[in-house]
Amino acid sequence: MRRFIVFAVAVLLPGLLPVPGLADAAASRPSSSSCRLAQGVRHVIYVQFDNTHFTRDTPNVPSDLEQMPHLLNFLESQGTLLANHHTPLIAHTATDILTSLTGLYGDRMGIPISNSFRFYRSDGSGNTLSSASFGYWTDPLSDPTRPTPPPLMAGADGRIAPAPWVPFTRAGCNVGAVSTANIALENIGSDITTVFGKNSPEAAEARANPDQAVADFEGIAIHCARSSVLCAGVNNGRPDLLPDEPGGYSGYQALFGHKNVVKGIGAISAMDGMSLPGFPGFDQMPASNTLGYVAGMQERGVPVTFAYISDAHAGHGSFPDRPFGPGEADYVAQLKQYDAAFASFFSDLQSHGINRANTLFVFTADEGDHLVAGPPSPAGCDGVHVACTYSKIGEVSANLAGLIATETGVTTSFTVHSDSAPNVYVKGQPAPNAAAARALERAAGTITAVNPYSGKTETVDNTLADQAEMKLLHTLTSDAQRNPTFTMFAKPDYFLFAGAPNCSTPCVSINPAFNWNHGDIAPEINTTWLGIVGPGVRHRGVDRKVWSDHADIRPTILALTGLRDDYVDQGRAITELMNGDEGDQDGQDLISMGAALKQIDAPVGQLSLDSLRFATRAALSGTDAADGAYVAADSKIADWTARRDALVGQMLSLLQRSGEGQGDHQHARELTRQAGALLAEVHMAAMTA
Repeated sequence: MRRFIVFAVAVLLPGLLPVPGLADAAASRPSSSSCRLAQGVRHVIYVQFDNTHFTRDTPNVPSDLEQMPHLLNFLESQGTLLANHHTPLIAHTATDILTSLTGLYGDRMGIPISNSFRFYRSDGSGNTLSSASFGYWTDPLSDPTRPTPPPLMAGADGRIAPAPWVPFTRAGCNVGAVSTANIALENIGSDITTVFGKNSPEAAEARANPDQAVADFEGIAIHCARSSVLCAGVNNGRPDLLPDEPGGYSGYQALFGHKNVVKGIGAISAMDGMSLPGFPGFDQMPASNTLGYVAGMQERGVPVTFAYISDAHAGHGSFPDRPFGPGEADYVAQLKQYDAAFASFFSDLQSHGINRANTLFVFTADEGDHLVAGPPSPAGCDGVHVACTYSKIGEVSANLAGLIATETGVTTSFTVHSDSAPNVYVKGQPAPNAAAARALERAAGTITAVNPYSGKTETVDNTLADQAEMKLLHTLTSDAQRNPTFTMFAKPDYFLFAGAPNCSTPCVSINPAFNWNHGDIAPEINTTWLGIVGPGVRHRGVDRKVWSDHADIRPTILALTGLRDDYVDQGRAITELMNGDEGDQDGQDLISMGAALKQIDAPVGQLSLDSLRFATRAALSGTDAADGAYVAADSKIADWTARRDALVGQMLSLLQRSGEGQGDHQHARELTRQAGALLAEVHMAAMTA
């Protein structure tokens, strides 16, 4: 759910019907024959759900995917569904999608905190401003205090992070974007100005009729191959400008917005047959709408598509605009419509010759969620035969500033990016070991509250990460102004904000507007799923053993299509699900090294979780007068990070060379051994009292 970001909705579409329908294509359809991919792949269909689960949230109610059998059966019977797949940090829509698209964690693509984040002003005030994480790829950060703001998508070198469509367009493939984070226009103000210009007709429309501008220009785009006529001027094609792209990127065009895309490929219908007269808004993209756009593009000369489907846990289209609990009647009905959309989608693609023999299908969800609710009624309800209802439901909303001041007397001035994993910015941007910062950090880690669900008094926080630990977790960026003083990972029932520094108004209450929390570190949040079907993919059904995360999706897609990035991904190709000789010892050595890579480098791998436990204990230690244990711990964490980064660099380089047939498998075994030693060292430190 794109929390904190309000989007205008231009068109509210009716509910889905189990009838496939696509409008007739334009008379002259652009050709995709120049698209050059490996293993016979002619199409790539990537779909990322928002908050859609493979595992059950309550024992009696079938999971989201169980209630979409046309999708689940396709993945289980035709390819591999990885059920031990994971998020980066913090686990929110923008960060998770952008990591999946790029193969980079937030430290190298600029968005580790989402769906919005704070940053320090550069005017000497020591205060912070807020930015959305969603914006077009080349947008600058909206910071009026800097003469030259950094990019929103700030890479490790401070320049614009590499764009995910580039290898495909360079290979002659047109690439479609359907409601997917930051690769289509996100905002009718700055994005339209960036692409079309301040004095353009598009900018004038955005000023005069913002709702229509959303429908016309946001959310939908096609990035064209250099040779494609689809993005020509007759369709209002515009230069696809990527000024910082490694290796350069000139001579490419793109179509931005539904209005211009349909000029090129013809009218689009949802999978229920209803016309899509314009983009309906990012929170109004149920399966029928999204899949209608994907099918329309795929069948009319856009063979690579990246798409987003709105969460099934909240109402879209004809359903009430509220969050649901598992098994509620509207929740089950909406999932039925999602399933009908997938039935029509697969059937329609097959009728156009697009199937697993020539198409790489990739489906995943951005993150899992923690359900915040009391027990459903009646007892034993399953949602399918007996609908569930909830008398108490909603996140535990807590005033962090009020609890800290009331319980600890600490009144250090700070702002916070409100979240279940709140990021704290101490006024003045002091060093993390400054007395004011340390006093606030200790206080934040000790506050308590009475949980309104259990009735028990409990510590609100689970773990704390200061800047040394955040660097290890890949949540610091090249833009120091946007790096918080520290991050709390609270118990997942809680959503924390900074209100008045008192509890005159109750500091803890239930907020029924949201009942699915994420961002935190918890198994139900950080564990999600990944399903892949197509040429070169083994038919393994559900695999619960292979450990993967979102950074692995990108290199896996590129390996299966014979492409490569102009940068080194932070993930690895998931070779366990790819066709090859499983009995080959050299291959096993690389698989073992890849598994070790994930555990030392992934934000929720073993090293990260153990170091976070160690960092939390250190953060809670000491006093203003004697803080040596904390200082020593930060030094140790920095050493672990440096050693980890050196190992990871060697591992990723070796994996890349192995993909080119130049692997050194003895070296792989040695790197695996060194990773194991580092894991053991950090684990021992975490377990030592």
